Amino acid sequence: MPGTPGVHDARHTAATLLIEEGVHIRVVQEILGHARVTTTERYTSLQMKDAGDRMEQALWG
Repeated sequence: MPGTPGVHDARHTAATLLIEEGVHIRVVQEILGHARVTTTERYTSLQMKDAGDRMEQALWG
């Protein structure tokens, strides 16, 4: 059912894992059925924030 939190979480996890594994953003877009790549690109923004947070932790604890 659309809008169900479990389904949304699963889609988010799938997108994140695919991007982390280096799958091209357009392929992830197609898999998730996003009409616009900008929707899919939100997941890469989350990855960049996570990477920044991890770097900060590594450098300054």
